Amino acid sequence: MAIDDLLDEHEQSERVRNWLKNNGAGLIGGIALGLAVIFGWQWWQKHQIQQAEQANVSYQSALDSIGAADLKKAQAEVGKLKSGNAYANLAALRLAKAQVDAGQAEAAIATLRGIKADPTLQSLVDLRLAKLLTDAGKGEEALKVLGDATDSASLEARGDALLAAGKRDEARDTYLKALTGMDVAAPQRRLVELKLSDLGGTPPKTAQPT
Repeated sequence: MAIDDLLDEHEQSERVRNWLKNNGAGLIGGIALGLAVIFGWQWWQKHQIQQAEQANVSYQSALDSIGAADLKKAQAEVGKLKSGNAYANLAALRLAKAQVDAGQAEAAIATLRGIKADPTLQSLVDLRLAKLLTDAGKGEEALKVLGDATDSASLEARGDALLAAGKRDEARDTYLKALTGMDVAAPQRRLVELKLSDLGGTPPKTAQPT
């Protein structure tokens, strides 16, 4: 090998050593950070899978307990689920229905109050909760739960709550609003018409079939 080549190799190796000396710490730090991100992501994925598996186990256990009419155990299993996730909300709804069927209205009210769901499901939860509160003679509380909902089902429930709170005139007007926005063929329509008539109201006329 020519002496010039040896000098070139020596010069190159010196440059590499100098570069590593000046940048080695940053390079090692970057590698360490990259590895930390990779392993951290893998840990997070594994943790999420474990959480989902545990939630599925608790959810199924809750359903099994409800099926066996062991509502205390079902309540404990629901309590293990993370509040607000789909498993927790669905299990709580099933539990609340079972509690109502078992004559445990107050327990069902507490269960429904604990549900934190997306707006679509929450409207259903609030409707069920309002009906239970009304049946328990807590019309004012039911009105707070219903808020400003304007769908026919919520308006009917608001009418029931107003009636339970002794506000007959407001209940009559609310039933009328419910009927105005309700489909003519809705199964619930006849019942709401009867509620309105009982309060001295007149159901709106509907188009007769041709």
